[in-house]
Amino acid sequence: MTAEKSEIATNLERLQEQIKRAAKRAGRRAEEVTIVAVSKTFPFDAIRAAYDAGLRHFGENRVQEWETKQAHVADLRATWHLIGHLQGNKARRAANLFDRVDSVDSLALAQKLDAAFVAESGADNAKTNGLVLRDRLQVLIEVKSGDEATKSGVQESDLPGLAESVAGFAHLELLGLMTIPPFLEDPKQLRPYFSRLRELRNDLARRLNLPMPVLSMGMSHDFEIAIEEGATEIRIGTALFGQRAAKA
Repeated sequence: MTAEKSEIATNLERLQEQIKRAAKRAGRRAEEVTIVAVSKTFPFDAIRAAYDAGLRHFGENRVQEWETKQAHVADLRATWHLIGHLQGNKARRAANLFDRVDSVDSLALAQKLDAAFVAESGADNAKTNGLVLRDRLQVLIEVKSGDEATKSGVQESDLPGLAESVAGFAHLELLGLMTIPPFLEDPKQLRPYFSRLRELRNDLARRLNLPMPVLSMGMSHDFEIAIEEGATEIRIGTALFGQRAAKA
């Protein structure tokens, strides 16, 4: 076992214990929570190490970066998530490269992803991404939390209309919602953002008569609070892979 692999495996064990404790506090089971390993900026061998440690979901922020890694991990039976903001002109590439787009924030982007998936999948509307055969592109709608200008996401007031439209696309499968709250030193102060996303998801599920099982919220700094408020997926980078290199 390499030093890197050992460190990632150790970090994962620590995370799993924290998840168990947070889930227990909320009267939930740890098995209800999926770790999406945020592998952005980390090399493909770190992805392999995390996979060998037992992780099966990985999140990347940029289409271009993932294109440089994909060939090196194409043999892994994993689910690949795009979790960063997606520009419309990269929708076709994203639909071909990822199993999930977790950051849909506009009707225009949803339309492009739907059209791109059809174009990439061929006449039978089924495609193979790695070893996974699927006939729809799974998506989450990203909801804007707070007033930070640098954060993407749809405004709450526009969410119902967007969700209804996305649910109507033949080649998109709406699984739920995602959010990135403002960074606050005390994670407990983020509880209202997470509880609000849960409320929004529950309301949409009733309106649209869809299960919408996924609540993607919580990162290395605040995932325990997110789990207590109902997160089904947490996006973990630093707590798993270590600190990212500072930008030059």
